[in-house]
Amino acid sequence: MATKRTAKRSRTVKRTSGRYWSKRVMETSDALDLQKGVFKLPPKKMARSLKRSAERSGRRKSAPLRSAMSMLSFYENRAGRKLPAGRKRQIAQAKQELRRLFGKER
Repeated sequence: MATKRTAKRSRTVKRTSGRYWSKRVMETSDALDLQKGVFKLPPKKMARSLKRSAERSGRRKSAPLRSAMSMLSFYENRAGRKLPAGRKRQIAQAKQELRRLFGKER
């Protein structure tokens, strides 16, 4: 009986616009104009900065709370498993603070 041979696919991808597409998204998307280093701030300051950016941004397409939350989620998801547990807790606290600032507490 003859065995079927499959060709190996090359998995190399030519990167033309730098190392990470997520950096380009953060800089050029229709999201928010963020303060530099906003995700390194303590949770309350992070939430206040995101709220300020969301309310002032002329590029966002949805409500300020939704835009700010999506940026937090984007950051958290892009960091993936490399994000330390302590940092994940701080992001969760920042989300809670954002909800409180917008009057949408759970």
